[in-house]
Amino acid sequence: MRALYISLVSEFYKSRKTLAFWAAILLPVIICGLISFGFYHDAEKIIASHYPSMILWAKYSGAALGVMGFLIMPFYVIFMAFSVNNIEHKNDTWKMLFAQPLNKFSIYAAKYLYAVFLIFTCLLLFATLTYSFGQLLQVLIPKFNFDQYNPLNILINSYAKLFLASLGILSLQFILSLLWGDFLKPMGTGFVGTIMGIITANVGWKYAYLIPYSLPTLALRITRVKKGGSLPDFVIFTEEIWTSLIYASVLFIIGYFIVTKKSIK
Repeated sequence: MRALYISLVSEFYKSRKTLAFWAAILLPVIICGLISFGFYHDAEKIIASHYPSMILWAKYSGAALGVMGFLIMPFYVIFMAFSVNNIEHKNDTWKMLFAQPLNKFSIYAAKYLYAVFLIFTCLLLFATLTYSFGQLLQVLIPKFNFDQYNPLNILINSYAKLFLASLGILSLQFILSLLWGDFLKPMGTGFVGTIMGIITANVGWKYAYLIPYSLPTLALRITRVKKGGSLPDFVIFTEEIWTSLIYASVLFIIGYFIVTKKSIK
């Protein structure tokens, strides 16, 4: 555990100035801020629509979820997986990294877990800022009815599902960024995969869940509320989530064998 902790701290210091690190913070702030500004600017029109509180929250939070889940999330995961490993490729420090008196598995796992941490941080900030900015809008414009419904369960469940659905893409792109040190191959493969995943998910292909890049879209599209239940009761561990977790587990193991062979070149 000590070796894993040291490796995690090392990953933080190596990447704290990279775009992938700051994007985990700036993306939620920018997107939630723009959506909130749009609601503030169009307040009279929204109030005139007389939306129930739950529907108002759904429209507000759904705007961020839609942008993040259907488009930005896959591309962010692809870029972030590349960025975490590109530090070693760029500086040609793989041999130096594995020459340290630390367990090789801990070094590899720390890189992967740090990537997972960045995704988790990004989505946690999305959920937190969505709720906080919604409450701020209520204070600024009392005619809104955000205060009549508590959306926390929906936000937590939705972003938890999006987080789990992204792990399949992360694991695949993590391997590609281990194999290829240049920018175009892993990013280009991820870009094509994402377009293919979005298309297959939107046309309703029955095997779309087998494509890792389609899983974030499917995670948000096929969410269903149990019959007779409330919105917070929707199922998290659906087919596409289990598929993502299986991909993540298998590819994590494959990636370890790839990176250990790389270390003895």
